Amino acid sequence: MNIAIVCYPTFGGSGVVATELGIALAKMKHQVHFITYKQPVRLDLLNPNIHFHEVTVPEYPLFHYQPYELALSSKLVDSIKKYNIDILHVHYAIPHAYAGYMAKKMLAEEGLDIPMVTTLHGTDITLVGNHPFYKPAVTFSINKSDIVTSVSQSLKEDTLRLFDIEIPIEVVPNFIDTQKKKTEFTECQRDLMALPEERIVTHISNFRVVKRIGDVIEVFYRIQKQLPAKLVMVGDGPEMDAAVQQCKVLGVKDKVIFLGNSNEIEKILCFSDLFLLPSQRESFGLAALEAMSHGVPVVSTNAGGIPEVNIHGVSGYLSSVGAVNDMAANSLQILRDDRTLEQFKQNARKEAEKFDIDQIVPRYLELYESALAVI
Repeated sequence: MNIAIVCYPTFGGSGVVATELGIALAKMKHQVHFITYKQPVRLDLLNPNIHFHEVTVPEYPLFHYQPYELALSSKLVDSIKKYNIDILHVHYAIPHAYAGYMAKKMLAEEGLDIPMVTTLHGTDITLVGNHPFYKPAVTFSINKSDIVTSVSQSLKEDTLRLFDIEIPIEVVPNFIDTQKKKTEFTECQRDLMALPEERIVTHISNFRVVKRIGDVIEVFYRIQKQLPAKLVMVGDGPEMDAAVQQCKVLGVKDKVIFLGNSNEIEKILCFSDLFLLPSQRESFGLAALEAMSHGVPVVSTNAGGIPEVNIHGVSGYLSSVGAVNDMAANSLQILRDDRTLEQFKQNARKEAEKFDIDQIVPRYLELYESALAVI
């Protein structure tokens, strides 16, 4: 099967999932064509079944904002014809499903019919898509898709509540390749991050307001008052400066490590004892799942799709948004005792295996086949 995948080529969850899906499909001998404005960050082009086609947007003084949707839809038309693409899979309703529909219409004028699968990831629905400026276009794009999937039951319910949807939505959760998480690192490498007696608490995100970075630091401040600990902050974004200042004010600057964006996530999580995710909103909680796959228990909010991943009292604990005292108490419940921590680590790995890539990718293939069957 020749499959075209459109996604954002960034560190964000949707781009990572789309890239990992394409890599998995390529390993299954499908020809996978990524079509986007930059090579996705996790894409390895050494696989002969993986292809990348860059979308370039010519700059004209006439345009205040360059029309990426037009460039993308044109590139899709060219690529679909040139590489005999069988199915188009777009990740994110805005602008990808909209551009995909325009490409479908242009191809239809030439007698070509290609099915489009649209995967909804979160902010394309709950934040951007629900804005009055975009809502009609998002509704239209979703309804004109041949198949629509969402990454969680929570996101599906949000979509049906916020939009007038006329097409069924299939829940296909995000996934992780648990076989990649078998890497072992030596204990001396852990010493680079913390002393032997210190627990390592970790947070990974894009440091946006919705991630409630201040709550991460507040929870850690309470943890370190009760036991030796270090906080490792991975990522970058608009809340970074405020986070650094908060650490200074609370007197924990020397106990917090800001690593910025990193390609060594596996090493960091391998040594972590606890993952904090106090988000205001999460459509799924991919960062939590990645932590759990490394055997790291998660203390998180109960927002959005997180409770579908992090099971309260099993792989970690859930709290209400903003309940930093409760999150700190739950964290200490896990961290104080070695035996309890080890049990939570084992449970986290076991729960993560339910979202293994080998369980999820076949569900996408089934949807592809069903879409092709009606063409």
